[in-house]
Amino acid sequence: MVSDLVRDRFRLKETIVTITAQGRDQIEAAKEEIAFQRALLEKFIRDDPFFVLTLEPYDRPMDKAPRIVANMIEAGTAVGIGPMSAVAGTIAKFALGAMIKAGATCAIVDNGGDVALVADRPVLVGIYAGPSPLKNLAFEIPPRSVPLGICTSSGTVGPSLSFGYADAAVVISEDVSLADAAATALGNAVAGDSPLADAFEAIDRPRIEGALVIRGGEMALWGDLPPIRRASLRPDLITRG
Repeated sequence: MVSDLVRDRFRLKETIVTITAQGRDQIEAAKEEIAFQRALLEKFIRDDPFFVLTLEPYDRPMDKAPRIVANMIEAGTAVGIGPMSAVAGTIAKFALGAMIKAGATCAIVDNGGDVALVADRPVLVGIYAGPSPLKNLAFEIPPRSVPLGICTSSGTVGPSLSFGYADAAVVISEDVSLADAAATALGNAVAGDSPLADAFEAIDRPRIEGALVIRGGEMALWGDLPPIRRASLRPDLITRG
């Protein structure tokens, strides 16, 4: 990162984020938004515990659902899975939005491997695949003023629920919620011995720009992806519990 940026790690219950921005005021805006959106989500779950349990698209009436809930439902439904598949990316999206409102032109929210960003300069976003021998790889993201989601699911890394065998299933979309849900769906679709390319059928949907899967020593690419570069990744920058 360039020296004019500041970074902070923030934890609120299950949410553990690394926030990078141009100033402390932007980071505080992100923290406040995370707390606000989590409170809305928690109240909705208290009123309807089914929301947090279902692994299928949520099909109950949502006339009074807050926007965070509606975003999660729409994202999960788009790829045929439950709304909690999009929780981390959606929280990151709202936090990034608060930072942009606070004046940020370069801001990154990493919520446990689900990244939302805008950048006024090129940035590298590392691809972490745990035990895979494919290491020290990163996407080179060119400068952009439109938010981008780069979200990752794994069957071998982290606490997220996955039914597949991917060391990393990465999806890129301007809709960060959709990127998160699609990464889960892609990870679920990676079988232990079938061709990796078969898994991309699960996320061949509008508004999904590209995807990458790593399983062991294999890697497969799909769609329109940023350039992949060799990079010396720092384990201390990985956001995890």
